[in-house]
Amino acid sequence: MVLRTEKDKRSAWIRWITNDDAFAYNIYIGTDPDKLYNCIMIYGANEYWYKGMDKEKPYYFRIEALNENGQSKLSDIIKAE
Repeated sequence: MVLRTEKDKRSAWIRWITNDDAFAYNIYIGTDPDKLYNCIMIYGANEYWYKGMDKEKPYYFRIEALNENGQSKLSDIIKAE
């Protein structure tokens, strides 16, 4: 889930369902669904307040879980307008 505020379109609250086997999550971010070049790694949480968006552009997000065996399948692409 990605919630982008109308008051400040530069910020979004990202939240996901936790995986019991995961110790971290990668959040991939970009302005094109085929170009998610930025990545933020989150440890021990299932939410993140992202404050790096251009207020005029839509943003796209994907999340994957991480553990000692590797990465999970990527989530579906989520668009924040």
